[in-house]
Amino acid sequence: MFKLLKSDTHSRARLGALMTAHGMVETPVFMPVGTRATVKTLDNADLQNIGVRTILGNTYHLNLRPGMDVVRAAGGLHSFMSWDGPILTDSGGFQIFSLSKIAKIREDGVEFKSHIDGKKLFLGPEESMEIQRHLASDIAMVFDDCPPYGASKKDVSSAIDRTHRWAVKCFNQTRADGQLVFGIIQGGCYEDLREQSAAEITGIEFDGYAIGGLSVGEPEPEMLRIAEYTAPMIPANKPRYAMGLGTPAQLVELVARGVDMFDCVLPTRVARNGTAYTFTGAFSLKSSQFKNDFQPIDEQCDCFACVQHSRSYIRHLLNVDEILGLRLLTIHNLRTYMRLMQDIREHIANGTFDGFREEFKTNYRPTNRVAEQRKTG
Repeated sequence: MFKLLKSDTHSRARLGALMTAHGMVETPVFMPVGTRATVKTLDNADLQNIGVRTILGNTYHLNLRPGMDVVRAAGGLHSFMSWDGPILTDSGGFQIFSLSKIAKIREDGVEFKSHIDGKKLFLGPEESMEIQRHLASDIAMVFDDCPPYGASKKDVSSAIDRTHRWAVKCFNQTRADGQLVFGIIQGGCYEDLREQSAAEITGIEFDGYAIGGLSVGEPEPEMLRIAEYTAPMIPANKPRYAMGLGTPAQLVELVARGVDMFDCVLPTRVARNGTAYTFTGAFSLKSSQFKNDFQPIDEQCDCFACVQHSRSYIRHLLNVDEILGLRLLTIHNLRTYMRLMQDIREHIANGTFDGFREEFKTNYRPTNRVAEQRKTG
């Protein structure tokens, strides 16, 4: 199901191919987040034109709305949203972290109060896998306990014990035809707990393994340190997935540390706030400095927004709250991510990833790179 095609000689970067029921996933890969059976503001044609092949859905949210009866009657999530590429579904475990104020952890699962109407609901490993079976996603994630950054070692230890018990239950559940299941390694920023969790989870013959418990409030150096520490603990013949990450610069560094798969809400979320990503940094397109700027967002980008429209026009749309502005900027940001992953794969294949990584690190600034360039001429 996963074939390792090439390993970089100067880093842990890997080139691979993951076969799923709906086609091959070339790795390293970035997967846009489609929590509620849609990537916000975009339709399927947009995604295909951008170069997206694999997307995410969320078990917790789709179970609430539209509900499993609707998705099952439609023939599964692919049919429901008319998407013919691979889909990975999160288990709902991350909602233990993100909805912690309305969640109560039990040994057999989690009690939630619906964020929609306050009704009580329960989600455990059996329930999560049953929902994902009805969703018929290509890759289902196990139900795990994801503690926040700063949790005590005792609490993180309890979380990895639960994660292991729940993983065993998830592994033994019935799957949809051709459905792959990935285990999740927890352990916070504690190296010994990461080792314990990795040994327990990789001891179960899952189809792939994720590094969970990152992007939960930890500083970036800690995130990179733990990812680098944990990735080699995952068998080389299985895909390695860092959940919930990251910025363009983080993706390059995580690939160098041996990670194959990524997802993150950042490119779509910041687009809706007016921020554009480029290979040299991120900047706010709402700024007044772009009022009369008739260049594309990024002259190197081949997306529809950059080919057809200017910074000035998209800035105008954003500042008058026109939906098209959100759509165009989302198209651009996701195309930037797809171009980045394509470049990474090509450089690994050509044996030039190390030089690409250094050049990217030199040129990338987290914010206001365009503004800096304009100020300096």
